[in-house]
Amino acid sequence: MEKLPDPAAGLPDLAYTADCRARVAFEVMANRWDSVVVFTLGATGPMRPRALLARIGGIAPKVLNEALRRLERNGLVERRPYAEAPPRVDYALTEAGTALLTPMRAMGAWAARYADDVLDAQDRYAGRADGT
Repeated sequence: MEKLPDPAAGLPDLAYTADCRARVAFEVMANRWDSVVVFTLGATGPMRPRALLARIGGIAPKVLNEALRRLERNGLVERRPYAEAPPRVDYALTEAGTALLTPMRAMGAWAARYADDVLDAQDRYAGRADGT
């Protein structure tokens, strides 16, 4: 099994405390749709919003728009308008957004390995909480 790099390597001893910059990454990706949009743009390259809607599936246009605005505000995607009639815009990952794909893949590998364990633990906990 592939050994994953130590996520705290290179961070000060107070990693993940209130003022730790590593928390920025967790906060940026805390919204479930943001990571889906980043991953999709990483897999496909620049896309128009309608194409993103179709590719992702299960996301409302308003929710996609909010995710794109959040990602743009955080510097992970860039909005690229074109001077055409009718107006056209697409979204692409920035350097920071592209760099985020590596830890996202590591999280995916972790989920593939441990998701069943986490779900089993949640079921056991729920059974205790219910008194069963």
